[in-house]
Amino acid sequence: MATRIASTEKSNAGKTTAKAPAKPAVKPAVKTASRAKVKKPVAAPVKPSVAVKASARKVPAASKAPVQPSMRFYHSEALREKTHAVLDALETAPGHSRQSDALADLVTELIEAGMDYYFMRALKQAKVGFVTEQSARMGMTGAVSLISSVNRKFIVRMDREQLLVVARHIRELT
Repeated sequence: MATRIASTEKSNAGKTTAKAPAKPAVKPAVKTASRAKVKKPVAAPVKPSVAVKASARKVPAASKAPVQPSMRFYHSEALREKTHAVLDALETAPGHSRQSDALADLVTELIEAGMDYYFMRALKQAKVGFVTEQSARMGMTGAVSLISSVNRKFIVRMDREQLLVVARHIRELT
């Protein structure tokens, strides 16, 4: 008899839950936050320092893109001067046939500097050892030569306008 009562309770329980959703046993005593008006404190605007204002003026007008996370690297002053010299020459006389070769060489040097900064510098700081560093250097040199050969093929085939776009992009990075 007890088994019959238990089985009918199970079947009735399934029928009641299917017909109507269960009601909470206790009503919430606190009103939701959406009804109450919450005032947020207003922060006073911060004036940028003179150094920030000076550096902001040097940014070209074309680079007003939204600020996004970035990872840039430091390179030598000599490479910076060469970068500016190649870009200046390209922007003043973009039709010259040697400009694309100079830009391809510059891109190769920038790739080498970036790979060295991001990978080899970390290995040297971690003191992984001479053999590991040399193995990594060999792998990195192979990767740089492969990437550079592909880049060179595309860069030397670019027309004047395309070279200027690449130069503008590199200028924005410096």
